[in-house]
Amino acid sequence: MLDRLFASLFAPQPENVHVVDPITILGWVEAGEAVLYDVREPQEFTAEHIPGATSLPLSAFDSARISVPEGKKLVIHCRSGSRCGMAAGRLAAAGYVGEINRMQGGLFGWKAAGGATTRS
Repeated sequence: MLDRLFASLFAPQPENVHVVDPITILGWVEAGEAVLYDVREPQEFTAEHIPGATSLPLSAFDSARISVPEGKKLVIHCRSGSRCGMAAGRLAAAGYVGEINRMQGGLFGWKAAGGATTRS
């Protein structure tokens, strides 16, 4: 039973999905090279989020809402790194062929790396 429940967490990711450490992503953000999507729920986003991130909750995830300008890196994150894996899988399954970067450790990792957060 647990295998079925947690299968999506441990399933192999498509080739265009990469887990990237928060320090690297912090550098991308500071250089203006990243577009961040936060897949936590709205109340979590309101309580604390990365400045400039777009809220796209996993519970209402719609791959058509993902927009990445030319030359920017797509970064998906959540609280700890699990939900962004599910979102990345859904995005790839929907046919997204660009690079999908998952932030390792999610918002926890971001803050541990010295990244700023804000409230709505």
